[in-house]
Amino acid sequence: MIYGLVFACVAETVALSYLLADWPVVHTVFLVVDVYTVLFVLGLHAASVTRPHVLADGVLRVRQAAHIDVHVPLDQVASIRRETLFTHEKKDDELNLPIGSQTSITLALSEPVNAPKFLGAPRLVSVIRLHADDPKALLDALTRARTVPPSVPGTSASA
Repeated sequence: MIYGLVFACVAETVALSYLLADWPVVHTVFLVVDVYTVLFVLGLHAASVTRPHVLADGVLRVRQAAHIDVHVPLDQVASIRRETLFTHEKKDDELNLPIGSQTSITLALSEPVNAPKFLGAPRLVSVIRLHADDPKALLDALTRARTVPPSVPGTSASA
């Protein structure tokens, strides 16, 4: 979808460059704006694909672009559901992180976690809905991580 938008922006840049060739000042202004738009759209795409959700050390980091990074301890996850939703009602205690208006995993939490608002104001959420490219793999990994007992440092695994 994003590459289609980039293609449309590039096609518009070429068309406007051709149409405005007789007016150099207007041509330059529109060329700068169009090139900036193409770079901005590519930057949006890069922000989405370079900051995926991360599961490590008993914590799920739920991230989206550069502005959302919520740490969810696995011991606070009450239930995990694979649930594809295309519409999301705004509620104070829910964090919805759709990609293309779609979420595929729902986490219900036993205790609320802080999901700061845009300028850092605290916001407690008890339900997190997110999108995963492979929701089954994420669901399996979360289930395994929640059921594996933590290892105690200094003990042998073969005991």
